[in-house]
Amino acid sequence: MFKMVSSPHTHSGKLTMRIMLWVITAMLPAMCVQLYYFGYGVLIQSALAISFALILEWIVTLLRKKPALFYISDFSVVLTAFILAVAIPPYAPYWIILIGVFSAVILGKHVYGGLGQNLFNPAMIGYVVLLISFPLQMTTWLPPLTLLNEPPTFADAYHLIFTGFSTDGFSLHQLTQSVDAITQATPLDSAKVVLGNSSVENAEIKYRTLLSSPIFSENVAIGWWQVNLAFLCGGLFLIWKRIIHWQIPVAMLVSFTVFAGLTELIAPMQHYQTLPHLFSGAMMFGAFFIATDPVTASITPKGKLVFGGLVGFLVYIIRFYGSYPDGVAFAVLLGNICVPLIDHYTRPRVAGHQRKRA
Repeated sequence: MFKMVSSPHTHSGKLTMRIMLWVITAMLPAMCVQLYYFGYGVLIQSALAISFALILEWIVTLLRKKPALFYISDFSVVLTAFILAVAIPPYAPYWIILIGVFSAVILGKHVYGGLGQNLFNPAMIGYVVLLISFPLQMTTWLPPLTLLNEPPTFADAYHLIFTGFSTDGFSLHQLTQSVDAITQATPLDSAKVVLGNSSVENAEIKYRTLLSSPIFSENVAIGWWQVNLAFLCGGLFLIWKRIIHWQIPVAMLVSFTVFAGLTELIAPMQHYQTLPHLFSGAMMFGAFFIATDPVTASITPKGKLVFGGLVGFLVYIIRFYGSYPDGVAFAVLLGNICVPLIDHYTRPRVAGHQRKRA
């Protein structure tokens, strides 16, 4: 008459597929902004990444003798591929995104047993593999299209990705020669190069030299602050929909802001300022869409604050004193390592339980 099932006996209605679709939807405004400022490459990279990820997911689930359609329909692999496609340079060679997706799906997800078993964020595994293995391709971005005399068309983007040359026979490097700007992965690269060895005496001169580049406008980089603002709006939407919790992104941003602000007070103009840091690189993307991964992030209320604060602190350390100008991917992976320890010491106390007295 009665069916014996384990607790809990209620369901929140938040199916995996629905959660993934909401996150993908929240990323679309940022992708559109990136499309406007950096061209059609992000569309081609996204289509290539998602297609290859679905093929890999299908093959692996068949090899594991699992229902392939069931695992593909949760859209988790689509979100992983989409995150990776948005994170890499839009005109990177096609084999870059293929290697990244393979590393994310196979090394970051299925070697641990699939969704829910992975210890590290799969998309960041793929990104870090690419960044360490192919630093040149991963740090070659076009400046905003508004600075180019002839912005690449869709056909140019397709040929640049698959052949390395536009329809007119120009390489990616040649397309940037008409712009008097530093074309690195993000403006953080430019700040790292220009301000990295600045002394107190010439700090102001070097800082003003940095901001004189055409890619900067009023201390913020054209295109990058708009993309980060779109990610911020998408992240707030996810918090409003209760898809993610506020603790991790707030703790991450506050932690980074506090340490970066103190450094700015102690050593003014020797580092990129705090506010541009928040709206450059992958800060908003990482805070709302990467660090909040429900599988690899902390699950306890206090643990989320600790985890977010730790990731923000690690981003600060890497950006200000490390070799890599952004550091969000490395910070998230290092934070993932600490999640079991954080959850262990931040478990909520069971109702009726009393603390042991010394």
